[in-house]
Amino acid sequence: MTSRHNEEISSDSEPDSPAVEKKVRVPEDEEIEETAQEKKLRLAKLYLEQLREEEEEKAEEEDFEKDLIAGRLQEDVLEQRGKLQRFVAKDYQPPDIADIRLLRGHQLPVTCLVISPDDKQVFSAAKDCSIIKWEVESGKKLHTIAGGRKGTEDRHVGHTAHILCMAISSDGKYLATGDRNKLIMIWEAVPCKHLYTFTGHRDAVSGLSFRKGTHQLYSASHDRSIKVWNVDENAYVETLFGHQDVITGLDSLSRERCVTTGGRDRTVRVWKIAEESQLVFNGHDYFMLANILPYFLHRGSIDCIQLINEEHMVTGADDGSIAVWSVGKKKPLVTVKQAHGCHGDGGLEQPYWISSVAALQNSDTVASGSNNSKVQLWKCGEGFRNLQPLFSIPLTGFVNSLKFSNSGNFLVAGVGQEHRLGRWWRIKEAKNGLYIIPLKKQNSEQDITRSK
Repeated sequence: MTSRHNEEISSDSEPDSPAVEKKVRVPEDEEIEETAQEKKLRLAKLYLEQLREEEEEKAEEEDFEKDLIAGRLQEDVLEQRGKLQRFVAKDYQPPDIADIRLLRGHQLPVTCLVISPDDKQVFSAAKDCSIIKWEVESGKKLHTIAGGRKGTEDRHVGHTAHILCMAISSDGKYLATGDRNKLIMIWEAVPCKHLYTFTGHRDAVSGLSFRKGTHQLYSASHDRSIKVWNVDENAYVETLFGHQDVITGLDSLSRERCVTTGGRDRTVRVWKIAEESQLVFNGHDYFMLANILPYFLHRGSIDCIQLINEEHMVTGADDGSIAVWSVGKKKPLVTVKQAHGCHGDGGLEQPYWISSVAALQNSDTVASGSNNSKVQLWKCGEGFRNLQPLFSIPLTGFVNSLKFSNSGNFLVAGVGQEHRLGRWWRIKEAKNGLYIIPLKKQNSEQDITRSK
């Protein structure tokens, strides 16, 4: 049975193989012999054909590389000009709640955090004065710098007051932390070794940022000043004045400038360090406390800020609003009021404060945190002229700090039972810790545009 089946297959294949059939019929001694000259000609043709194919492949590769380089150069130019806006928000989907991880180690509310440049570690700090270095993949503690008690400053290596802010250099070499004791501590980030302590501010240090690509450090304080430091040289550089109230937030990128929020002076300022000048921006819009004092306008505090690119930034305020700004415009490009909703009884509603904002650099994606049990992701329209909600992520507690990973693959939230700057409310059911939130993406081609 098997042999017949094989015979049928062999028989059916014969008409489809005329070359084989011909070769079978022609005896070997009757085949036409190839002369030496013909063989040389045939091999030469094969060689030329091979060369032609290789040249075509090489040309295709070169064209691809040219397009790739041209695209990268265009991105670099747009990034330097502060005009780069990658449209990636449309690719993000809400994460599975089961995939969100909580890392616990701080005894009191987490106030600030940074992610290492390679996205492999997170550093966090809290009101318990401690600093913890975490491994993102495993969630394990890699190092803990314990907080000290008040009065032990002369013998304790570390902070003895609430840590309010921190920054990491773009090469991952230095970590800077600032506290309510007016101190800035510089650490070697990999071994978490203390290097220096900067003094000079006359009140709590509320903001820190390294200039990208350098070891120049900017610090902001409740003493209403900005200070510039050279960390490599363990040196103070200069002090900048202008804010009329405590500074509550600070950020910087590659340019020799930084941006700050001035709390209740309701200004955002861009500090041009080299030119020794500043740009002043006024906002957010006032809001009215309806049915309480109908003619009283509450001047809210702008509490947090982050640069989206060199020319655009996002801010959050205690009047519940989020605003996106351009360095070229004195007023916000867009403002979303009551971005996280309101709380309180009828007629006594008040908006949830915006306690943190984050931006995925050079993209159209930003995030905001409050104490309304969720983190909100937003999509910026072309040119940053509108702001649309993407989706929210449930988190209980005060979201005191938010940071996107450099890859955009995850978001980290620093959460506590209290607001990072005070103890106005306490959410007992909240857990003090870090939440690692994976961000799911759809596979789609990335769009890049020049923001106007």
